[in-house]
Amino acid sequence: MKSEIRIRPATVQDAEIIGYHRARMFHDMGQIPDHLFESFRSRSAERLRELLDSGEYLGWLAANAAKPDQIVAGAGVQLRQVLPHPGNDQAFAEGRHGLIINVFTEPEWRRRGLAKLLTNTIITWSREQNLDGLVLHASGDGRALYEQLGFISTTEMRLGGGDD
Repeated sequence: MKSEIRIRPATVQDAEIIGYHRARMFHDMGQIPDHLFESFRSRSAERLRELLDSGEYLGWLAANAAKPDQIVAGAGVQLRQVLPHPGNDQAFAEGRHGLIINVFTEPEWRRRGLAKLLTNTIITWSREQNLDGLVLHASGDGRALYEQLGFISTTEMRLGGGDD
């Protein structure tokens, strides 16, 4: 499978496909009804253009090597600054976090390890950038994969709002 897939960084020009994947992800989970799909996709693409341009969002896209314009999966990380806080093996963490979002694979490409490959790409990148941590909100279908990659459930609580 690896030989048929190429991973590349996303650019501002990829905001449309990432916005589409984001809308599909939430639609597939039953969180975006049909009548809101297009407006959600459009608004997501607009915001992604801004965040990709500012560097607050970084994404990676998986393409079919035989058809490089055919994006079959993607994942991204939204960077966020928080106050310094207690760290694991150091006195304190600086507060540079990444929120993994928009993990999506086209249905015909699922169960081939693309989400794992993309998430590992983000993990490697985050270590190179010395981020203090990565967080994500897992769907029921994704929870086992993320646990396999070392993510653990936390004590996070939420008041209102969506998943990410």
